[in-house]
Amino acid sequence: MNIRRFFGKSSREALTMVRKELGDDAVILSNRVVAGGNEIMAFREDEMNAMVNDNQAVHAFNYEQAKHHDEPTALLSLLNKSAREEHQHFDAKKIDSQSKSSSTQTHINDAHRHASAGNVATSKQMAFMLNEMRNMRNVIESQLATIAWSNVQQRDPIKSEILGALLGAGFSPALSRYLAEKLPENLDSKKANAWVKYILGKNLHTIENETEVLDQGGVFALIGPTGVGKTTTTAKLAARYVMKHGTQNLGLITTDAYRVGGHEQLRIYGKILGVMVYAVKDETDLAIALNELKNKHTILIDTVGVSQRDRMVTEQIALLSSSKTPIKKLLCLNATNTGETLTDVIQAYKGKGLDGCIITKLDEAATIGNALDVIIREKLKLYYTANGQRVPEDINLANKIELIHLALNLKSPANRPFQFLTEELPFVMGQASSTGNISQLAEI
Repeated sequence: MNIRRFFGKSSREALTMVRKELGDDAVILSNRVVAGGNEIMAFREDEMNAMVNDNQAVHAFNYEQAKHHDEPTALLSLLNKSAREEHQHFDAKKIDSQSKSSSTQTHINDAHRHASAGNVATSKQMAFMLNEMRNMRNVIESQLATIAWSNVQQRDPIKSEILGALLGAGFSPALSRYLAEKLPENLDSKKANAWVKYILGKNLHTIENETEVLDQGGVFALIGPTGVGKTTTTAKLAARYVMKHGTQNLGLITTDAYRVGGHEQLRIYGKILGVMVYAVKDETDLAIALNELKNKHTILIDTVGVSQRDRMVTEQIALLSSSKTPIKKLLCLNATNTGETLTDVIQAYKGKGLDGCIITKLDEAATIGNALDVIIREKLKLYYTANGQRVPEDINLANKIELIHLALNLKSPANRPFQFLTEELPFVMGQASSTGNISQLAEI
């Protein structure tokens, strides 16, 4: 089977390339987002018959092998019998017996090797057949899902409308498909949109007010990859605290001792606010700083930014977890990242657990459904959203109603090339039929 790979800047561009090269009846194996665009794996429909014929030939070959599979066993039995007979005459013909025994052992070893080689060959053929069967099943399931969603579009245009709106907002195909399937019957467009917003709101967990942060106090560490805005967000939170409670009971710590001048930015903010900033490098420094600040009501820790694939992530989580003082870890998530990247970040920084998250760069994102989707899926509590560089203005308490409304209504002419056409939705849903388990959503 000649499987072809097609790459385009968007799924629609890649689908167009598939149709051009393989025709309208092409069988699509996968359609996934990769770095720089979309990748589609596909092959011609007429190659399916060739694949089936190949499987039948492999089956016949294995059957012929199985018919002769007893031969090594029979040979082994005869050789063992011969060895036993020779052993009985050992006293009479010691030298001759030793020679025959050596020859017999050689034959036995040869028989074992032939039997083992035959088993390995058979196992490889069986593995090949099972893999091909799984591929065929996935192809058939995908094709059936595509047909089913084509029927849904004709039978229930409201579901198709909701599906397109969710995908256009940046929500994953898996979540979009699930919500569209669970949409109650006989709803008009307005009520259907209200139902979707309600369900998303029930599953997006946010803090109700700033009591959990500014009033209750404690130690909070902002963590996340490079460039996500941790230092600026730390300064915004510090400024909000100072505006409400003054400077006397606030402590600031930075672990960013790796970059040249990495801690200077927070020091500047601290100087403006009138708060001293402690720079730490390891567990000992952190313990000393926390001990000196133990009488402070609230302590904010700005951490060094590293890629989610860097081993320093583990070291950083270990540093924060080593403290005898409980430290709440808040993960900063860049709203401009794809859902796949955000999921990768969460998995890397999760460590022994996250206490919550903050969405940053909200003002730079063309769509924010990707960020909300991941937060819902990972069951994180959303504390704040940051939407600019101004301190302390550009940070707000997370409002789930406003965020969901923004996600579903954030439209720009620049996004049109990346929107799915109505006729393309069944293909997208066909590929999303088995992606992810999101049956734990509340209020469905």
